[in-house]
Amino acid sequence: MPKKIAIVEDEPELASLLEYNLAGQGFGTRVFPGTQNTIASLADYRPDLIILDVMLPDADGFHLCREVRRHSALGSVPIIFLTARSDEVDRVLGLEIGGDDYVTKPFSPRELVARVKAHLRRGDPVEEVAANGASCRGPFRLDRAAHRVYQDSRELPLTSTEFRLLEFFLTHPGRAYSREQLLQEVWGEQHFVTPRTVDVHVRRLRERIEQKPDTPVYLTTVRGFGYRFEIPDQD
Repeated sequence: MPKKIAIVEDEPELASLLEYNLAGQGFGTRVFPGTQNTIASLADYRPDLIILDVMLPDADGFHLCREVRRHSALGSVPIIFLTARSDEVDRVLGLEIGGDDYVTKPFSPRELVARVKAHLRRGDPVEEVAANGASCRGPFRLDRAAHRVYQDSRELPLTSTEFRLLEFFLTHPGRAYSREQLLQEVWGEQHFVTPRTVDVHVRRLRERIEQKPDTPVYLTTVRGFGYRFEIPDQD
C-alpha cells in the first residue's frame, strides 16, 4: 500500500502541483481545503503524513495543528507546515505546537518530496524492527517495532520527531550532547533546522516526561553546551 499524504491547502493550483509531484513518487494523496470539517475528514483518511498550509480560509494552520495533536487517531502523524510566513517567531511557534518541519514559499517541489520521504522513513515502524524490538531504561520502555514509548506503563503521546529525540536519549544516556550533535544525530542533513529547533523539541519532550518540566529530572541542561539524559538513582 502506498503511503498516504494529506494536503491541507486552499489554493487549487498549489494543491495540484503538490499532488502531481507526490503522485509521481508513488504516494497516495488527497487534498483538504481547510474548512470546518477538516479534522473529521483527516481522521477518516488516516494519512501517514500531513502537509499543512498556515493560511487557511476558516482558521490558520497552527490552530488545526493543535487539533491534530489532540486527536487520538492523528496525534503522532508527522506534520510539515507549508507557508509564506518565514519569520523565526512563526517557525518556532510551528515547532512548539507540534509541527515536524517548516517549508516556506516559494519552495522546490523536489526538496519538499525529499523531506516527506525523510519523515516517513524515520517514522516507519517496519524499518525499526531490525534494530532491537524493545528495551527498558528506568521507568521508560522503548518499543521500536510498534514505534511507541511508555513511561511507568503509560504510553507517551509523541510526535515522530519527539519519538526520535527520546529514542536517541534513551539509547545514549549519561553523556552530554551539544545542540549541533543532536541536530546531526536526530535530524541528519536537513538544513532547515537550527540549534533553536533542538531547544523547542527538548522543551516539548520535557512536558511529556517530566513531572515538573521547569526543574527536569531526566532531561537536564548542560549549561553553555547542550543536554544530557540520565535516569537518577532510586533510593
